[in-house]
Amino acid sequence: MQIDLSNKTALITGATGDLGRVMARTLAGCGANIVLHYNNNEAKARELKQEIEAMGRWAMIVQADVTNEQHIYAMHAKVKEELGHVDIVVANAVIQYQWTSILEQPVADYISQFESCVLQSVFLAKAFVPAMIERGGGRVIGINTECAMQNFAGQSAYTAGKRGMDGVYRVLAKEAGAHQITVNQVAPGWTISDRDRASGIEETNEYAQSVPLKRRGTDQEIANTVAFLASDLASFITGAYIPVNGGNVMPAI
Repeated sequence: MQIDLSNKTALITGATGDLGRVMARTLAGCGANIVLHYNNNEAKARELKQEIEAMGRWAMIVQADVTNEQHIYAMHAKVKEELGHVDIVVANAVIQYQWTSILEQPVADYISQFESCVLQSVFLAKAFVPAMIERGGGRVIGINTECAMQNFAGQSAYTAGKRGMDGVYRVLAKEAGAHQITVNQVAPGWTISDRDRASGIEETNEYAQSVPLKRRGTDQEIANTVAFLASDLASFITGAYIPVNGGNVMPAI
Protein backbone atom coordinates (compact mmCIF):
# COMPACT_ATOMS: atom_id res chain seq x y z
CA MET A 1 0.00 0.00 0.00
CA GLN A 2 1.50 3.28 -1.13
CA ILE A 3 0.49 6.92 -1.19
CA ASP A 4 -0.20 7.69 -4.84
CA LEU A 5 -0.97 11.27 -5.86
CA SER A 6 -0.33 10.74 -9.55
CA ASN A 7 -2.34 13.05 -11.80
CA LYS A 8 -3.17 15.27 -8.82
CA THR A 9 -2.23 18.91 -8.38
CA ALA A 10 -1.55 20.36 -4.95
CA LEU A 11 -1.40 24.02 -3.94
CA ILE A 12 0.74 24.76 -0.88
CA THR A 13 0.60 28.22 0.64
CA GLY A 14 3.79 29.33 2.35
CA ALA A 15 5.67 26.80 0.23
CA THR A 16 9.02 28.55 0.68
CA GLY A 17 8.96 28.18 4.46
CA ASP A 18 10.77 25.47 6.43
CA LEU A 19 7.74 23.18 6.57
CA GLY A 20 6.29 24.19 3.21
CA ARG A 21 9.39 23.12 1.30
CA VAL A 22 9.31 19.64 2.81
CA MET A 23 5.60 19.25 2.12
CA ALA A 24 6.15 20.29 -1.50
CA ARG A 25 8.94 17.76 -1.99
CA THR A 26 6.94 15.02 -0.26
CA LEU A 27 3.74 15.51 -2.27
CA ALA A 28 5.82 15.68 -5.45
CA GLY A 29 7.55 12.48 -4.42
CA CYS A 30 4.11 10.86 -4.20
CA GLY A 31 3.41 11.89 -7.78
CA ALA A 32 1.63 15.24 -7.46
CA ASN A 33 2.26 18.34 -9.49
CA ILE A 34 2.79 21.34 -7.24
CA VAL A 35 1.64 24.95 -7.16
CA LEU A 36 4.12 26.81 -4.96
CA HIS A 37 2.72 29.90 -3.28
CA TYR A 38 5.04 32.55 -1.89
CA ASN A 39 4.60 36.10 -0.64
CA ASN A 40 8.07 37.69 -0.57
CA ASN A 41 10.74 35.10 -1.36
CA GLU A 42 10.54 34.67 -5.14
CA ALA A 43 14.13 33.44 -5.40
CA LYS A 44 13.49 30.56 -3.02
CA ALA A 45 10.23 29.75 -4.82
CA ARG A 46 12.03 29.51 -8.16
CA GLU A 47 14.72 27.33 -6.63
CA LEU A 48 12.07 24.98 -5.22
CA LYS A 49 10.25 24.93 -8.56
CA GLN A 50 13.43 23.72 -10.27
CA GLU A 51 13.88 21.08 -7.60
CA ILE A 52 10.32 19.79 -8.08
CA GLU A 53 10.73 19.73 -11.85
CA ALA A 54 13.97 17.78 -11.47
CA MET A 55 11.85 15.11 -9.75
CA GLY A 56 9.88 14.76 -12.98
CA ARG A 57 6.87 16.75 -11.76
CA TRP A 58 5.26 19.88 -13.14
CA ALA A 59 5.48 22.97 -10.92
CA MET A 60 4.47 26.62 -11.01
CA ILE A 61 4.96 29.52 -8.62
CA VAL A 62 2.32 32.06 -7.62
CA GLN A 63 2.71 35.20 -5.53
CA ALA A 64 -0.05 36.38 -3.21
CA ASP A 65 -0.78 37.95 0.15
CA VAL A 66 -3.00 35.26 1.67
CA THR A 67 -4.71 37.85 3.88
CA ASN A 68 -5.98 39.69 0.79
CA GLU A 69 -9.12 38.24 -0.78
CA GLN A 70 -8.43 39.68 -4.22
CA HIS A 71 -4.91 38.24 -4.20
CA ILE A 72 -6.35 34.78 -3.53
CA TYR A 73 -8.83 35.09 -6.39
CA ALA A 74 -6.07 36.33 -8.69
CA MET A 75 -3.94 33.35 -7.66
CA HIS A 76 -6.84 31.02 -8.43
CA ALA A 77 -7.31 32.63 -11.85
CA LYS A 78 -3.64 32.20 -12.71
CA VAL A 79 -3.65 28.55 -11.66
CA LYS A 80 -6.87 27.89 -13.58
CA GLU A 81 -5.42 29.49 -16.71
CA GLU A 82 -2.24 27.41 -16.63
CA LEU A 83 -3.47 24.00 -15.45
CA GLY A 84 -7.24 24.04 -15.01
CA HIS A 85 -7.79 22.99 -11.43
CA VAL A 86 -6.32 22.08 -8.06
CA ASP A 87 -7.16 18.79 -6.32
CA ILE A 88 -5.43 19.45 -3.00
CA VAL A 89 -5.17 22.73 -1.09
CA VAL A 90 -2.75 22.93 1.84
CA ALA A 91 -3.08 26.11 3.92
CA ASN A 92 0.33 26.44 5.51
CA ALA A 93 1.21 30.15 5.38
CA VAL A 94 1.07 32.14 8.62
CA ILE A 95 2.30 35.55 9.71
CA GLN A 96 5.11 35.48 12.29
CA TYR A 97 5.26 37.82 15.27
CA GLN A 98 6.76 38.14 18.75
CA TRP A 99 4.90 36.29 21.52
CA THR A 100 4.22 38.16 24.75
CA SER A 101 1.52 38.57 27.38
CA ILE A 102 -2.02 39.64 26.55
CA LEU A 103 -1.44 42.92 28.37
CA GLU A 104 1.61 43.66 26.22
CA GLN A 105 0.60 42.10 22.89
CA PRO A 106 -0.13 44.74 20.22
CA VAL A 107 -3.68 44.54 18.92
CA ALA A 108 -2.24 44.44 15.40
CA ASP A 109 -0.88 40.97 16.15
CA TYR A 110 -4.36 39.64 16.90
CA ILE A 111 -5.59 41.12 13.63
CA SER A 112 -2.72 39.60 11.65
CA GLN A 113 -3.31 36.17 13.14
CA PHE A 114 -7.03 36.37 12.39
CA GLU A 115 -6.24 37.37 8.82
CA SER A 116 -3.58 34.71 8.19
CA CYS A 117 -5.34 31.85 9.97
CA VAL A 118 -9.08 32.45 9.66
CA LEU A 119 -9.45 34.65 6.59
CA GLN A 120 -6.84 32.72 4.59
CA SER A 121 -8.90 29.58 5.21
CA VAL A 122 -12.11 31.32 4.15
CA PHE A 123 -10.57 32.91 1.04
CA LEU A 124 -9.00 29.63 -0.11
CA ALA A 125 -12.31 27.82 0.35
CA LYS A 126 -14.24 30.43 -1.61
CA ALA A 127 -11.69 30.39 -4.43
CA PHE A 128 -10.90 26.68 -4.79
CA VAL A 129 -13.73 24.60 -3.31
CA PRO A 130 -16.39 25.45 -5.95
CA ALA A 131 -14.32 23.74 -8.64
CA MET A 132 -13.84 20.74 -6.34
CA ILE A 133 -17.61 20.54 -5.97
CA GLU A 134 -17.99 20.55 -9.77
CA ARG A 135 -15.46 17.70 -10.08
CA GLY A 136 -17.03 15.72 -7.24
CA GLY A 137 -14.12 15.65 -4.80
CA GLY A 138 -11.01 17.21 -3.38
CA ARG A 139 -8.81 17.67 -0.33
CA VAL A 140 -8.43 20.71 1.93
CA ILE A 141 -5.73 20.46 4.58
CA GLY A 142 -4.91 23.16 7.11
CA ILE A 143 -1.74 23.36 9.18
CA ASN A 144 -2.87 24.15 12.70
CA THR A 145 -0.79 23.74 15.89
CA GLU A 146 -0.75 21.97 19.23
CA CYS A 147 -0.77 25.48 20.75
CA ALA A 148 -4.47 25.69 19.92
CA MET A 149 -5.09 23.19 22.73
CA GLN A 150 -2.36 24.23 25.17
CA ASN A 151 -3.28 27.85 25.89
CA PHE A 152 0.15 28.66 27.29
CA ALA A 153 1.13 32.12 28.47
CA GLY A 154 2.32 34.37 25.65
CA GLN A 155 0.43 32.48 22.93
CA SER A 156 -2.87 34.35 22.97
CA ALA A 157 -2.84 35.85 19.47
CA TYR A 158 -1.56 32.66 17.85
CA THR A 159 -3.95 30.45 19.83
CA ALA A 160 -6.92 32.69 19.02
CA GLY A 161 -6.11 32.67 15.31
CA LYS A 162 -5.62 28.91 15.13
CA ARG A 163 -8.74 28.15 17.19
CA GLY A 164 -10.69 30.35 14.81
CA MET A 165 -9.19 28.44 11.92
CA ASP A 166 -10.30 25.20 13.60
CA GLY A 167 -13.89 26.42 13.62
CA VAL A 168 -13.81 27.26 9.92
CA TYR A 169 -12.39 23.86 9.01
CA ARG A 170 -14.88 21.86 11.09
CA VAL A 171 -17.84 23.69 9.54
CA LEU A 172 -16.37 23.43 6.04
CA ALA A 173 -15.95 19.68 6.54
CA LYS A 174 -19.70 19.35 7.13
CA GLU A 175 -20.65 21.68 4.30
CA ALA A 176 -18.35 20.12 1.70
CA GLY A 177 -18.67 16.48 2.74
CA ALA A 178 -21.61 15.69 0.47
CA HIS A 179 -19.36 16.51 -2.47
CA GLN A 180 -16.66 14.03 -1.37
CA ILE A 181 -14.35 16.84 -0.31
CA THR A 182 -12.44 16.06 2.86
CA VAL A 183 -11.34 18.88 5.15
CA ASN A 184 -8.76 18.13 7.83
CA GLN A 185 -6.11 19.77 9.99
CA VAL A 186 -2.61 18.70 10.94
CA ALA A 187 -1.39 20.10 14.25
CA PRO A 188 2.40 19.96 14.66
CA GLY A 189 4.24 20.43 17.91
CA TRP A 190 7.60 22.19 18.09
CA THR A 191 9.05 20.63 14.96
CA ILE A 192 12.65 20.11 13.89
CA SER A 193 13.35 21.90 10.61
CA ASP A 194 16.42 22.68 8.54
CA ARG A 195 16.87 25.82 10.63
CA ASP A 196 17.27 23.67 13.76
CA ARG A 197 19.58 21.22 12.03
CA ALA A 198 21.81 24.06 10.91
CA SER A 199 22.01 25.44 14.44
CA GLY A 200 22.60 22.04 16.04
CA ILE A 201 19.83 22.41 18.66
CA GLU A 202 17.51 19.63 17.53
CA GLU A 203 16.94 17.94 20.88
CA THR A 204 18.72 19.87 23.61
CA ASN A 205 15.68 21.43 25.25
CA GLU A 206 13.12 20.75 27.97
CA TYR A 207 10.31 20.53 25.45
CA ALA A 208 11.60 17.23 24.03
CA GLN A 209 11.64 15.73 27.52
CA SER A 210 8.03 16.74 28.11
CA VAL A 211 6.87 14.80 25.04
CA PRO A 212 5.80 11.17 25.74
CA LEU A 213 8.01 9.95 22.88
CA LYS A 214 10.89 11.99 24.38
CA ARG A 215 11.82 13.80 21.20
CA ARG A 216 10.67 16.52 18.86
CA GLY A 217 8.92 15.63 15.64
CA THR A 218 10.46 16.38 12.26
CA ASP A 219 9.27 18.38 9.29
CA GLN A 220 9.20 15.12 7.32
CA GLU A 221 6.81 13.53 9.81
CA ILE A 222 4.43 16.47 9.40
CA ALA A 223 4.70 16.25 5.61
CA ASN A 224 4.01 12.49 5.72
CA THR A 225 0.73 13.13 7.53
CA VAL A 226 -0.26 15.76 4.98
CA ALA A 227 0.50 13.32 2.15
CA PHE A 228 -1.66 10.66 3.81
CA LEU A 229 -4.61 13.05 4.21
CA ALA A 230 -4.20 14.16 0.60
CA SER A 231 -4.44 10.59 -0.65
CA ASP A 232 -7.25 8.10 -1.24
CA LEU A 233 -6.04 6.22 1.83
CA ALA A 234 -7.73 8.95 3.90
CA SER A 235 -10.93 9.10 1.83
CA PHE A 236 -13.18 8.55 4.87
CA ILE A 237 -11.45 11.00 7.22
CA THR A 238 -12.85 14.51 7.42
CA GLY A 239 -13.31 17.15 10.11
CA ALA A 240 -10.25 15.81 11.96
CA TYR A 241 -7.72 17.76 14.01
CA ILE A 242 -4.69 15.48 14.06
CA PRO A 243 -1.85 16.31 16.47
CA VAL A 244 1.52 15.18 15.15
CA ASN A 245 3.49 15.89 18.30
CA GLY A 246 4.51 12.61 19.89
CA GLY A 247 1.56 12.64 22.29
CA ASN A 248 2.34 16.04 23.79
CA VAL A 249 -1.30 17.00 23.24
CA MET A 250 -3.99 14.31 23.31
CA PRO A 251 -7.49 15.56 22.41
CA ALA A 252 -10.17 14.12 24.65
CA ILE A 253 -13.19 12.31 23.25
